[in-house]
Amino acid sequence: MKRLIIIDSNALLHRSFHALPPLSTKSGQQTGAVYGFLLTLFKAIKDLKANYIVATFDTKEKTFRHEQFSEYKKHRPATPNEIISQILITKEVLQAFNIPIFAKDGFEADDLIATICKKSLEQDKELEIYIVTGDLDNLQLINERVKVYTLGKGIKDTVIYDINKVRERFGINPSQMVDFKALTGDPSDNIPGVEGIGKKTAAELIQKYNNIKNIYEELSTDTAVLKPKVKDALKKNKELAFMSYELSKMDENVEIDFNIEKCKFSNLNKEAVENIFKKLDFNSLIHRLPLISN
Repeated sequence: MKRLIIIDSNALLHRSFHALPPLSTKSGQQTGAVYGFLLTLFKAIKDLKANYIVATFDTKEKTFRHEQFSEYKKHRPATPNEIISQILITKEVLQAFNIPIFAKDGFEADDLIATICKKSLEQDKELEIYIVTGDLDNLQLINERVKVYTLGKGIKDTVIYDINKVRERFGINPSQMVDFKALTGDPSDNIPGVEGIGKKTAAELIQKYNNIKNIYEELSTDTAVLKPKVKDALKKNKELAFMSYELSKMDENVEIDFNIEKCKFSNLNKEAVENIFKKLDFNSLIHRLPLISN
């Protein structure tokens, strides 16, 4: 079975930036996030034996979610300049690897990942997809053919989430993670959810009613069997719950020109990669190139 790696680049860079001590070149350019990004990518390529690789990035523009909810991500601090400069370096490295890069104004990398998953599986019915990321935002995309390869503790420990792993940790199916976030919210993105509904209660409600639509249909009946506090919280926050659902759901229909065959990982520009690594003082990574280029 052929395998595609989709890189959630911004998430991986942010995680690497905070997980590793500062690294810099002799000229003072910070490189720690790029180094951590590449360590994870090299490990993923080796572990998964990828046939195809594609990278996704956020852009600096606001997205359609800001139009739906002006407070979306309002409290998130601005991306540090130290990371912004390393995003540019990372793109340069990926280009040397001949790894296609996708980014689109108005959408997040997560939407591009969802779209690439859908298009890839339409183009190759037997493909297996691994989303390489630094967080758990993509769990909603997991199915029999899509898994999430993410960092555990630190930068060297990795965890693969499949359907059973999501069930084991959250008590629900991956496709229900959107409903889960609709109820619990997501403070990192300032998605409100339903105030008073925690993760345990959210999981119990979804296990019983399957999704938020069914939960609210049950709530509208005279025979609804719900704890008074839960019933009250749901009633007060109905609009926020459904808005949070829309904010949490990834758009799998972004208009992009994607062809899986253009993502073959087989023709990296070794000389260009080595030159960039020398410029970044990544000498240890030069020695690892044969392990992934073969």
